[in-house]
Amino acid sequence: MARYAHITGWGMGVPEKVLTNCELMQTVDTTDEWIRSRTGITERRIAANEDTTASLAAEAAIQALRTANVKPDQVDLVIVATSSPEHIFPATACIVQDRIGAVNAGAFDLLAACTGFIFALNMGTQSIRSGSADTVLVIGAETLSRIINWKDRETCILFGDGAGAFLLQASDEPGGVLSAVMRSDGSGADLLSLPAGGSRMPASAQSVQNGDHYLRMNGREVFRFATRVMVSATKEVLEAAQVKKEDVKLFVPHQANSRIIEAAARGLDIPLDRCMLNLDRYGNTSTASIPIAVCEALEKGRLTPGDKTVFVGFGAGLTWGSCLVQWTGPFTGKKRVHPERYRLLARVRSLILRLVRRIEGIIWGR
Repeated sequence: MARYAHITGWGMGVPEKVLTNCELMQTVDTTDEWIRSRTGITERRIAANEDTTASLAAEAAIQALRTANVKPDQVDLVIVATSSPEHIFPATACIVQDRIGAVNAGAFDLLAACTGFIFALNMGTQSIRSGSADTVLVIGAETLSRIINWKDRETCILFGDGAGAFLLQASDEPGGVLSAVMRSDGSGADLLSLPAGGSRMPASAQSVQNGDHYLRMNGREVFRFATRVMVSATKEVLEAAQVKKEDVKLFVPHQANSRIIEAAARGLDIPLDRCMLNLDRYGNTSTASIPIAVCEALEKGRLTPGDKTVFVGFGAGLTWGSCLVQWTGPFTGKKRVHPERYRLLARVRSLILRLVRRIEGIIWGR
């Protein structure tokens, strides 16, 4: 019997602090008009000191579980797509798994830059189709403000912080994620990168002095690449499912730049009003941009059960990809649960386990 992965829950978590273009003008050599005309962005959310990639991800995850009416201990797998993890290791997904009380779930991070959420959504879907999981939490989360050079006006105007999450559930009813495309071209790896902090260029006084721990981008080349692959990935994912673009209710592109989205719409010969845009208020939140945009599309009634939608994005790597989804919404007929209550229980459990490990260490002389 065929298994299908349906999106039954969704949620988002964004910092409270809003940084407008006019505020940026006070510290960066730029103007509101220059930013809006080149990117379409007017403001973005910036993480406070207490905000982290994991905390924003956990907030989005709890919302997704609440929407789907699923308890955290029913989750089999947590995948966090991020370019700004809490640490190189342990995985941010493991921290999120602990915080939300998903005590029965495996967890790992996925790094495919801004395309990461699409890759993670496909990985979650394949886990369900293969029978290895029934319930998968897919999260895109970023605190990109921590890796931005705020003196570089070419990049600091673009990015914002936030998280978005989908809950995937298995069903034998057709629908959910219908097809997906994942592509990469490592020959363009230098066009968008974070040079230092890995094994090739470990942290040092010199790397910090050179600003090698900040994001670097060749904007012109990335723009050229993005406009091409957004069109090709969309066509490819529709062809894979034998669906016509006229049958798609809403296209949800990666929210990187309004000019890229406009060029992609022209290349697909679709009106811009069939695309979801909210980057004017969030900027480029990388892996979080598509799920945040979907959350807002649902709030505005632009997606309803049965509608077909395409998610398409691109990012460093170079990577690009797309997913075709027949929207489902929550499975019905279950007693209401409150997944947020599990956060306190998860915290208590975590403290107890740490105490047990410490006692074991004392007993065994470690």
